[in-house]
Amino acid sequence: MTKVLIAEDNADSREILSFELEAEGYDVCAVGDGLSAIEAAASFRPDVIVMDISLPTVDGLEATKRIKAQPGFAKVPVLALTAHAMTEDEARFRAAGCDCYLAKPASPEAVLNVVRRLLATPGASPAP
Repeated sequence: MTKVLIAEDNADSREILSFELEAEGYDVCAVGDGLSAIEAAASFRPDVIVMDISLPTVDGLEATKRIKAQPGFAKVPVLALTAHAMTEDEARFRAAGCDCYLAKPASPEAVLNVVRRLLATPGASPAP
């Protein structure tokens, strides 16, 4: 079963995304902060990560960097979810290891579609 790690500090958003992805047959691990995301990645071994950028404890960019630095994680695709979706921010997201981003608020369907594309095209950077 394909595994998706969701790192989102808003409990309602985390629950909705988890529900949508589980309904599509994904095995989901959802956490509410960056440190938990780093720890969960190591134990859960996700196939794709949905990462909020503004997270408590460790922000999403630093969490992504730390996860991607772990053995076996360099090619795990990461979708950044952010309220800071300025064109110049894309370079920061990519430098941290994110493959693409969606601006918040993003519909669960939009997140699901990008997750599907990331999983269908390993190593690719699909447009949001």
